[in-house]
Amino acid sequence: MQWILLETEQIPECFIQAVKQYTPLSSGIFAAQLLWQRGIKTELELASFVNFQSYQAASPFEFGQEMHLAVNRLKKAAISGEKIAIWGDFDADGITSTAVLWDGLGQFFIQHEQLTYYIPNRLTESHGLNLAGIDNLAQQDCTLIVTCDTGSTNIDEIIYAQKLGIDIIVTDHHTLPAERPPVTAIINPRYLPKEHPLFHLSGVAVAYKLVEALYETLPDVPQRPLEDLLDLVAVGLIADLVQLSGDCRYLAQVGIEKLQADYKKPVVERRRPGVGRLLELCQKSGDRPTDISFGLGPRINAVSRIQGDASFCVELLTSRDIQRCQELAEETELANTRRKSLQKDVQNQVLKKISQLDLSTTNVIVLEDPQWANGVLGLVAGQIAQETGKPTILLSTESGEDEPNKPQLARGSARSINGVDLYQLVNEQSHLLHRFGGHPFAAGLSLPVENIPLFTDAINQKLRQSLGGINLTPTVQADVVVTVADLGKDLFLELKLLEPCGMGNPVPKLLIKNCWFENAWHRNQQDIKGKKIQYIKTEFDIRDDSSKNPFPGIWWGHYKEELPTGKCDCIAEIDFNSFKKRYEIRLIAVRPSADLEVQTEKSAMILDWRNQDVSEFTVDDSILIIKDCPTTWEDVRAWLRKSVYKQQKLALAWAKPENQTPQEIWLTLVGVAKFISRKNQLVTRVQILEKLGISDPSLYLGFQALKYLGFTIERQDRYLQITWNEFINDTTKAENAVNQFLAALQEEQFQKKYFATVPISTIQAIAFNGLL
Repeated sequence: MQWILLETEQIPECFIQAVKQYTPLSSGIFAAQLLWQRGIKTELELASFVNFQSYQAASPFEFGQEMHLAVNRLKKAAISGEKIAIWGDFDADGITSTAVLWDGLGQFFIQHEQLTYYIPNRLTESHGLNLAGIDNLAQQDCTLIVTCDTGSTNIDEIIYAQKLGIDIIVTDHHTLPAERPPVTAIINPRYLPKEHPLFHLSGVAVAYKLVEALYETLPDVPQRPLEDLLDLVAVGLIADLVQLSGDCRYLAQVGIEKLQADYKKPVVERRRPGVGRLLELCQKSGDRPTDISFGLGPRINAVSRIQGDASFCVELLTSRDIQRCQELAEETELANTRRKSLQKDVQNQVLKKISQLDLSTTNVIVLEDPQWANGVLGLVAGQIAQETGKPTILLSTESGEDEPNKPQLARGSARSINGVDLYQLVNEQSHLLHRFGGHPFAAGLSLPVENIPLFTDAINQKLRQSLGGINLTPTVQADVVVTVADLGKDLFLELKLLEPCGMGNPVPKLLIKNCWFENAWHRNQQDIKGKKIQYIKTEFDIRDDSSKNPFPGIWWGHYKEELPTGKCDCIAEIDFNSFKKRYEIRLIAVRPSADLEVQTEKSAMILDWRNQDVSEFTVDDSILIIKDCPTTWEDVRAWLRKSVYKQQKLALAWAKPENQTPQEIWLTLVGVAKFISRKNQLVTRVQILEKLGISDPSLYLGFQALKYLGFTIERQDRYLQITWNEFINDTTKAENAVNQFLAALQEEQFQKKYFATVPISTIQAIAFNGLL
C-alpha cells in the first residue's frame, strides 16, 4: 500500500490568525494547513465554510422550468384530489428521500388516503422503477408518481406508466440519459453546471428542494416548519457520500444541528423518536457527521441488505409512536449486526478467490459466486477496492432451477477507487448487460451469466488502455503530521472546524511517526440480545517519545495481533467516543517505521510449518516456546491463547538441517512465494535470504525460475510483492531456470563448506509476541 503525505505551501500568518479566531484553545495551525490544502484561502471563504448562518442557500427554482412543471402538477393533483405515490429506493439516501417527501408532501396531501409510498425490495427487485410496482400502484388508482433518488434512466418503465394513465415527476441525482425522459418533470442537479452550488445534491436534498418549492408556492398550507425536515436531509446526504460543498454542506450543517437538538429532548417530546432510539442503540448523540456515517446510515442500509423490504424504515424515521419506533429501531439494530456477520463471511470468500488472481495483470476485479448474498456485495466490493487499489465488481449468480427457460442472470455491485469513472467504464459494455445504473463511484448491475467472461475481459482491456501502462495500487493519504502529545481535546476541537466532512472534504488523516502500541486487546461485538457476531475490533494505547502519557485508540475489523510489536508509523483519525466519554484515535493504516529494519510481522509471514510434534519449555519464566512447528494456523492460535492466559511471550522455533539440499531450498522458496501471494503481504529481500540461507545472486536465479511458474515479483519501496497465477506455467523455461538455480546453490554450498569461518547456527527462532 502506498502512503501519501500532502505537502503544504507556506501559509500566510494572517490566515492562520483568522483560523485561530474559531479555535481559541489551540494554535489553529493544523486546521489552517488543512483548509489551505482544500482551497479555503481567504477570510470570506473561511467564514462561509465555517459558519452556515453566513451562507446564502440557492433557491429551489434554480432548477428552472422543471421545478415549475413539478410544482404545477402537484398543485393540480391537490385541487383534483388525485392519489399520489412516492417511489423511493432502499438505501439510506432513498429511505430518507422517501421520508422527506412523506412528511413534506404530507403537509399538502392526506397521508394514507391521497399519499402513499413504494420502496422496492432489494433482494427481489432492482434500483429504479419496475413494471410490477407500477401495476401495483395503478391498481390503487394512483395517477401521479413522484420518484426520489431514482428514475432518471427508467425510460421503458416511464412509457409503460404513461400508457396506464400515470404521470411521473422524477427527483434524482444519478447519471442522466442521453435525452430528456418523457416525464412531467425531472429535477436532477446533473443538468446544472458542475460549479453550481446545487450540483452535488444527493437524492434526499433534491427531494427537499421540491418540498421547499411547494412551501414557497403555497406558504399558507403547511402546518409544520420546513426546517423540520433538515435532520433527515443531513442523514441522507452524509450516508450517500456526496461531495459536501455548496448547498450540500449548508444543508448538512443545519441538519446536524436539528438532529442533535431533537435528541437532547426528553423521549416523549422528540419529533423523531425512532431516530433518537437508533442513536441510543449505536451509542451516538447526533452531533457529529460520523454519528451518521458510522451509526445511522449503516443501520438504515442494513435492513434491505438483510431483509430485502425496508419499507418500515420510513415509518421508523417519521412516526411519533414511541413504542412502535422502539420496536422498529431494535429490529433495525439486529439487521445491522446480522449484516456485519454476513459481510465478514462474504469478504473471506472473496479474498480466497482473489488469491487465485494475478493482480499484476488485473485492472478491474470481477468475481462471481452463486452463494454470495447480494445485499452485502457493495460493501465488500468497497473494502476490496480499498485494499487492492482496483475497481471491484462482485456478482451473485442465480441458480436458474426454478425457471429453467429463463436466462440465468448475475446481479451485483461495483465500487470504484483511484479516480476511475466506474459508471462510464461499465456503461461502455452496456451491450453485455441486462440492467445498469449508478454514478462514477458506485453502481449496481445485472447481466447474463454467459456474458461474464466477455464483460471481464472487455472492461479490463478498456481500463488498461485508458491507464496507459500505469499500475493501480492501494493508497492512503495523510494530511498532517502530529505526535501523541498533540492528540486530545484541543486538536479534536480544532479539526472539528472542518466538519461536516465527506467527499471533497474528507475526515483529516493524521500521520503519527515512530510510535508503538501497548495494552492491545480485541473482542467480538455483540448484538442487542448479547449474541456475539463475527465483527472484531481492537482497542489499544498508542505512545511515542513526545509524551509520557499514552492515548487510547480503536481499530475496527482487526485483531490485536495485527498491530506491529516494534516502532511503526500509523495513519489515524481523531474522534470523541460519546459512550466512553473520551477522545481517541481510529486507526486507518499502520506499517513499520520507514527508518527501521523491522523483522517482526514480516518475518513471521514466511515461515513454513512442518508436521512435527509440538513441545514447550520456559526461558527465564517469561517466554513460552514451541519447539518445532505445528501443522496449522489454528494450532498456532491455540498456543497463543495459552500464552496470553499465562501472560507469557510466545515464540516459535524449529530445527534447520545443517546441510539442506538445493532441492529442499527450491521447494521452500516455492512454498514461501505461495504463502506470501495467498496472504497478499509484503516481504523484504533480506527476509527471504535469511529464511533460505542463500546468497543474493542465487536468489535472483530463484526469482527467475518462479516467474516461469506464474509468479510475479514487484518491488514496492524496500519490500517485494509476490502474486501467483497458477494457470500460467512455461514448463520448459521453468525447468531450465530451476536447474540453473540448483547448480548455483550446489556451488555456493561447496564454497561455504570449505571457506566459511563462522559456523551457521542450527536453530532459528522468531519471536512472535502474539502475532498470529
